[in-house]
Amino acid sequence: MRGFGFSKFTPREIPKGGFDELLKLFLELLNYTSGDASEALTWMNELDKQYNITNDEYGMGDFIDDLKQKGYLTEDQQQGNFNITAKTEQSIRQSALEEIFGKLKKSGKGNHRSPQSGQGDEKNSERREFEFGDSLDQIDMTQSIHNAQVNHGIGDFMMTERDLEVEEMDYKTLTSTVLMIDISHSMILYGEDRITPAKKVAMALAELIRTKYPKDTLDIVVFGNDAWPISLQDLPYLQVGPYHTNTYAGLELATDLLRRRKTHNKQIFMITDGKPTCLKEGTKYYKNSIGLDRKVVNKTLNMAAQCKRLKIPITTFMIARDPYLQQFVRKFTETNGGRAFYSSLTGLGEYIFEDYIKNRRKTVR
Repeated sequence: MRGFGFSKFTPREIPKGGFDELLKLFLELLNYTSGDASEALTWMNELDKQYNITNDEYGMGDFIDDLKQKGYLTEDQQQGNFNITAKTEQSIRQSALEEIFGKLKKSGKGNHRSPQSGQGDEKNSERREFEFGDSLDQIDMTQSIHNAQVNHGIGDFMMTERDLEVEEMDYKTLTSTVLMIDISHSMILYGEDRITPAKKVAMALAELIRTKYPKDTLDIVVFGNDAWPISLQDLPYLQVGPYHTNTYAGLELATDLLRRRKTHNKQIFMITDGKPTCLKEGTKYYKNSIGLDRKVVNKTLNMAAQCKRLKIPITTFMIARDPYLQQFVRKFTETNGGRAFYSSLTGLGEYIFEDYIKNRRKTVR
């Protein structure tokens, strides 16, 4: 007699400790300590005291030794401090990518239906009937044979044009992106850490482009009183400073970087939690944190209009919900012709990934 035999399932107890489990926690803590390995290890020791994250066979000393042996840490013998390596920096980016991209897959975001179809270089999940002019390599032969058997029976096999089924394909375009991150003091005010999720999104996006879209480019710009570019290696160490918000300077630098790129598709993603409050005039700074300063706002809007003339859309991720700030963002978005998301910190990564993937693809006939 054929069939399936079932027995009682007894799950194995997952042991505490172990290098892989502790490494995940260590990489996560490095995001909050801005790459300070010694501080992250101190936190882990405190967590071990409270929650027993190690066991009698594998302790924190063993974990630190393994980190050094596997190339994740170097030790400064004179100062007694630990420093992370390039391997650790890459592992942080990969961890951020797995976290955010995993959520994106589970939530189903990024699947955008289109009435258009055509040839390209990446298959998608859409199917349709064959039409005159379709390429032969688009035909899904397995499904087409199945359709023929269903429509005409299997005794006398016959296939007609109506049985043919075509796989849709996306035409992928090269894209140059600048990710702007606000590092003004408000990103850590009011008891909410906003800079750590922003850093994590930047690292994940950079790793996505590096691994899946290697021909795309990503530049990262931070802006406070001034704006300056940072490298991928600088991201884990990024911290908020005692700065105002010079959005104009950030946009000016982002536009300059994109002008140098030879790609046709260019875009700016801006993560911020506040209004523009600062301009640089010569060697001096004009600052006003009270309300919406007309001088600062108008110059920022002029920069948004200039980006529109250069065909550079700006997608703003506003992680604040003050009505007057949203009013500014709406005006800014209208001036540029871009998009705006009033996002919580929780969904920030998924929204940016969805928007990035959507913008770099178009389905053509």
